[in-house]
Amino acid sequence: MKLFKKFVAVMTLVSIFSTASSVFAADEPIREVFTDAFYGAAIGGLVGGALMVFTHKPLDNLNYIAYGAASGVLAGTAYGLAKSARAFAEVENGRIKVAFPTITPELIVSPSSKQTIVAWKAELIRGSFN
Repeated sequence: MKLFKKFVAVMTLVSIFSTASSVFAADEPIREVFTDAFYGAAIGGLVGGALMVFTHKPLDNLNYIAYGAASGVLAGTAYGLAKSARAFAEVENGRIKVAFPTITPELIVSPSSKQTIVAWKAELIRGSFN
């Protein structure tokens, strides 16, 4: 029961801090990452609760909810970072934005050996030159 109370307290704090907004230049990507992390925690907690129901003694396995929520936070944060950041440095309207680059896999077929290999690509600089 102690673990359940801690879980409820942590989820309450996360929900309070994730909905607080302030005005910054990079507010949208940060809000997006926190929103994705919060939704990941909620979905992970639900999945953990659903798995807990199928155990022999469900009340002895409340940690399934905590593990599910923690996994959801990590997955949601990774998804939010990948979705919000595209290049390491981006020039937009004369301003430079620095963020985490998105690493994407790319299939390359070798013309001589006809083998397909997986190459990892990350954009370092993106911008338009007029």
